[in-house]
Amino acid sequence: MTPQHHGLPTQVAHFLRQHPPGQRLSVGFSGGLDSTVLLHLLAGLRGESGFHLSAVHVHHGLSPQADAWAAHCGQHCAELEVPLRVERVVVNRAGQGLEAAAREARYRVFAGLDVDALALAHQRDDQAETVLLQLLRGAGMKGLAAMPRERALGSLKLLRPLLDVPRGEIEAYARARGWSWVDDESNADTALRRNAARHHLMPILEDLFPGAAVTLAQAAAQFAESAVLLDALARQDGAAAIGPEGLQVAYLAQLDVARARNLLRHYLELHGIPIQRERLREALEQMLDAREDAQPVVDFGAATLRRFHGQVVLVRTGPPQEVDARTWLWQGEAELDLGAAGKLCFSAVVGQGVRLPARATVRLRVGGEKLRLDARQPARTLKNLLREAAVPPWLRACLPLIYLDGRLAWAAEIGADAAFQAGPEEAGWLISWRKPG
Repeated sequence: MTPQHHGLPTQVAHFLRQHPPGQRLSVGFSGGLDSTVLLHLLAGLRGESGFHLSAVHVHHGLSPQADAWAAHCGQHCAELEVPLRVERVVVNRAGQGLEAAAREARYRVFAGLDVDALALAHQRDDQAETVLLQLLRGAGMKGLAAMPRERALGSLKLLRPLLDVPRGEIEAYARARGWSWVDDESNADTALRRNAARHHLMPILEDLFPGAAVTLAQAAAQFAESAVLLDALARQDGAAAIGPEGLQVAYLAQLDVARARNLLRHYLELHGIPIQRERLREALEQMLDAREDAQPVVDFGAATLRRFHGQVVLVRTGPPQEVDARTWLWQGEAELDLGAAGKLCFSAVVGQGVRLPARATVRLRVGGEKLRLDARQPARTLKNLLREAAVPPWLRACLPLIYLDGRLAWAAEIGADAAFQAGPEEAGWLISWRKPG
């Protein structure tokens, strides 16, 4: 269905039947051309489609015209009897580009809206530009899929009813009706990559390959299908290879390289780790090719990948070193928060566990500690006990220990010293360590 044959209202109505917006639909309204047309179209459809329409304008404060734009949006919405919410945000670049920082600020506002769905006015040319930029950034299949017509954003649905409509068609529709819109001067700043793609790259591509925007937009849909298939394959492999301890190295090794890398990507995504393609290649090589007694580590920023006892393990950034000097006082509570070192959970029992008074001291391991697990055997170093118990090295540094009157009574991952183990009729505590990350 194309706007040339059926008109924009019919196309948007058809979109809403395919992607029901629920009872409460909001539209992201910048005041620009695309969002102005979308606002008018949705306002005209709210009666027959049965939804309540509102609008949200994000005031970034980046332009001297920002207040005027917000006022323009308010006047426009008042004429259409559409409630408008203006949200002022602070754009914090924090090491990222201005475009990315502004987008992040917008989407924080969007995710907090109390509506069923939010409609955004991205159109076909935006989609083509996104695919081109993602290609040049070296994005993976999901990145090349660009913008979907519908996706979840927190508890609401994000909808893009104009994604198949070219920019020229939208402008012609608005001009024919005499509508006004704001023109963000930053759209002409070709120092911004998207603007450079729009004003320089896309015109050249259209000259060389007429219909390039259509082809790129269609490619996004094909990439999206491929991404779905790759995810399905990764879930199938992951069901056999991923367990509580991590991802089995032996399973990875029996797959061909592309499929193994796809499974490793899936494992990272399950834990919310951003994918870096070159780092992913390096990680797979190290996990499979490092010598057997090695402990390879690959940094992914928010976490590291490590190999330990035949498993690929994801390790979050550990607690800072200064936490070693910290001590905590336990006074009978069911849960003791150790900050970056995790939590200790206590359950009262009889005839088992650790005999503890009403107060005990919790410290982190520093080295040299000894524990006697069996009253008939001498005390042994905690270092050896941890090695025998196959406790990963990265956990040993933040291992919580419980002391009574200066004596080590219990160590996480190992258990209680024989002198503090509860007898058959004695009250005790079962203690578990909820690890950091």
